[in-house]
Amino acid sequence: MRALLRSLPIAAVALAAACSDSSTSGGTSPTTTGSAVLSGAITTNRTLSKDTTYTLSGYVTVANGVILTIPAGTKLVGDTLISGSALFILRGARIIANGTSSEPIVFTSARSAGNRRPGDWGGLILVGNARNNRSGTVIVEGSGGGPGTGTVGIVYTGGTDDTDNSGILRYVRVEFAGFAVAPAEELNSFTFAAIGSGTTLEYLQSMAGLDDSFEWFGGTVDAKYLVSYESGDDHFDTSEGYRGRVQFLIGLQTTVIGPTPGTGSPSLDPQGFEVDGCNGTGCTAPVGGNAQSSGATTGLWNMNTFANFTLIGPGAGVLPVSQGIGAVLRRGTGGTYVNGVFGRWPTRALTIRDSTSNNRLLVDSLTISNIFAVENGANTDPGSATEFGTQAAIGANIDSAAAGVTAASVLGAGFPAAGLVPTVGTLNWQPGAGSPIATGGLASFAGTPRIAARAGSFITPTAYRGAVSPTGPAWYSGWTVYYRN
Repeated sequence: MRALLRSLPIAAVALAAACSDSSTSGGTSPTTTGSAVLSGAITTNRTLSKDTTYTLSGYVTVANGVILTIPAGTKLVGDTLISGSALFILRGARIIANGTSSEPIVFTSARSAGNRRPGDWGGLILVGNARNNRSGTVIVEGSGGGPGTGTVGIVYTGGTDDTDNSGILRYVRVEFAGFAVAPAEELNSFTFAAIGSGTTLEYLQSMAGLDDSFEWFGGTVDAKYLVSYESGDDHFDTSEGYRGRVQFLIGLQTTVIGPTPGTGSPSLDPQGFEVDGCNGTGCTAPVGGNAQSSGATTGLWNMNTFANFTLIGPGAGVLPVSQGIGAVLRRGTGGTYVNGVFGRWPTRALTIRDSTSNNRLLVDSLTISNIFAVENGANTDPGSATEFGTQAAIGANIDSAAAGVTAASVLGAGFPAAGLVPTVGTLNWQPGAGSPIATGGLASFAGTPRIAARAGSFITPTAYRGAVSPTGPAWYSGWTVYYRN
């Protein structure tokens, strides 16, 4: 969340505006694709057609009580003449976007291949009715619209239903998204604001976004099979009492892509995980604690569970010195991190940034287990008044690669070495049988009751580490892409 204020405001798009749909037919042949423009508010149930390309013009909102259905194979593009054009699924609305491996649903830039950049449009934002740990009236980042738009901010605090259902996202790809309406007020590729556990999130990819790839603000939604490629900031960002469980995550950073001019700036320190407890207005200190521990007395600490992740950084020489970390845990967060891999992060694999988060570690509310680290600048914190995630503190739960072992050798056959441009053909995330991550996973949670309680029935223990089993399936194959423009 480092983007700068755009120099030109978004065109005025009032949230209460009526939905417009201007369609042109390309003919009667079923292979001919028509086009349509979506703008303003969608106020009645709507089913799109995969034979039509839809342009999101300005802030498009799906109203409370309304269901937007998007069939497999549908393409939606952001209007590049109205920077920040985005789709908001508001509290009480639902999106049913059920793609398939062979026909994913794609949100992307309207520009042609070779001319696309991060920031070409805004992103996909879901707002639910689950709880978080901030009080008062807090709006979704970027929903204020910036100066002169006439757009009101969208509130996501005050939710009461942790089982809320915002719909289904399955086999959905978001490309070249992100937009900064003000400093620290950016749209992400995927934004999940107070989303409840009734929502389904599976097989999602963020590709070349300007800000975070996936960001959760509170809520309880679970997710599986997430891929982030070339994030403009953090690959996976949680905060404000997010208590969901996420398994099978891939994050790959090889460069920092320049954005569309005037839409913001990418971060100088993209990270694998950035996880915060509570920060900002509405973070209420419990008795004997500080504001970072907001939610402690109501069970609303940030307590996400991440299992089976493979997060690969850019290696040395791409980012400024002392930037690029696999996981930054701070501001009073708890959580569970199990069966994961951190590789090629130029600064270190993992850092715990403050005493409040360290307190979670000391009382076993922050658990780090069965992690493999390879080709990082360092694996843990050096130990100081502001860095607590030392090898001694974490114990033997981060397994360091042997000397000379590289991330490419640990991952699938032919995985590109640092500095090489990856392709679908080279990105084999499935480790060979002899890889050190093919074993070493926590194969049963029976002996770790705290992990078992947090994992529930959603997280499956595995004998391997990382996002993909050495025996398959290659769940990322067929629907993910890896290009830069």
